[in-house]
Amino acid sequence: MLRVRNLSRSFKGVNAVSDVSFEARDGQITGLLGSNGAGKTTTLRMICGLIVPDRGEALVDDVDVARDKTRARMQLGMLPDSRGLYPRLTGRENVAYFGNLRGLSRKEVDRRLKPMAEELSMSALLDRRVEGFSQGERAKIAISRAIIHEPRNVLLDEPTNGLDVMSTRAMRALIRRLRDEGRCVVFSSHIMQEVSALCDVIVIISDGEVVARGTEEELLSQTGTSSLEDAFVSLSTTPEEAR
Repeated sequence: MLRVRNLSRSFKGVNAVSDVSFEARDGQITGLLGSNGAGKTTTLRMICGLIVPDRGEALVDDVDVARDKTRARMQLGMLPDSRGLYPRLTGRENVAYFGNLRGLSRKEVDRRLKPMAEELSMSALLDRRVEGFSQGERAKIAISRAIIHEPRNVLLDEPTNGLDVMSTRAMRALIRRLRDEGRCVVFSSHIMQEVSALCDVIVIISDGEVVARGTEEELLSQTGTSSLEDAFVSLSTTPEEAR
């Protein structure tokens, strides 16, 4: 379970995130929905300790990330927007390296990786060097690396970015499986269809601030609209922009 309280961060005097607060429960998929540059990635990076907030706190299973980053990260799996793979290593070696950092043996990594490779149709990628992989292929290795230690909480930044239709379907099935196993899943996206298809709870972020949260049905009722896209536009558009 994740609790985010008044997270704020500015860069060179520009507010990237301002007093963002939300709760993400176990057994649910919580979506951070916002336009590019809304502050979604900065929020996720603060939750996993990659960026230190100017103020506020992030709690991972009641562990304050700022006070005990190592303990919090043991319960976190993170798929970053940049993917961050080592190009000279094979797919398997990339996953094994991070598994070893989490205390897993190579044998245990291979045991856990096999069903994931089948689930994501990436068995042929595992023993090839990552250098030259497509964006979608890199995403498959990166998500496997993020969850190889079976974390209770999973952060996914644009998880289907660059994936083809069949790979997108496989990734969505994996995300639903993580939820059904009782994990807390948080992912960011600007794709309305994806958020609508996957999320139990939606947090709308605009200009670094949370402007609404709730189920899709609650957001539609709040705005009197018939689609998530219309609700998003209604909630994230300022009066000046509307005129």
